[in-house]
Amino acid sequence: MAETDQENKPIRVPDHDLDDLASTVARLVAESRRQGETLARLTDDAPPSDDDEGSDSEHGAAEGSVAASAAAEPGGSPEGPVPIFILALDGKAYVEELAALARWVHDLLLPVYGREITTGRPWCQQWQEHPEAVARLHALWLAWQQLTDAEAGLTGPSTWHRDHLDPTLLQLRTPDGPFGACTTSPTRPNHRLLASPKPAGA
Repeated sequence: MAETDQENKPIRVPDHDLDDLASTVARLVAESRRQGETLARLTDDAPPSDDDEGSDSEHGAAEGSVAASAAAEPGGSPEGPVPIFILALDGKAYVEELAALARWVHDLLLPVYGREITTGRPWCQQWQEHPEAVARLHALWLAWQQLTDAEAGLTGPSTWHRDHLDPTLLQLRTPDGPFGACTTSPTRPNHRLLASPKPAGA
């Protein structure tokens, strides 16, 4: 009976850790909003003013999703609509979007939702080299940006957890998922891309 009570005892997260997570979430939300403002300035015909440049240097580079911000702008970019799907981006646009995604994954997703690496829940430290992982994590990040915005309402975060976070982590961290041949023990890091089926007639 004493063992059962011990197992059911709630785990207390140190207050300083909660403060760090709260400030990280607040910073990521603010940076996502600033990304939209930066994109609006970049697509404007007028050159940025000295005040605008000072604002960028004060706050650092915006870290939100370029694709999501551009898609929210009426008419998209001057060259046409910007693709939202990260695998549809190429060159510099892909590199920048992946870098912003990596910051979100490492600053928020893994510290809060990473859980332990086991044979039943593998992970790969080189997830950026797995196209499926990049695509799923990017979609998860886009949904996070939308559903943690104030306009999403009070149920936005709950919807994000239920409809986006849980299914994504189940797909990525299942033993037969994209990381199935990668790390299954935190003490033995490993990375291997699994072969994809060849197209018919190839």
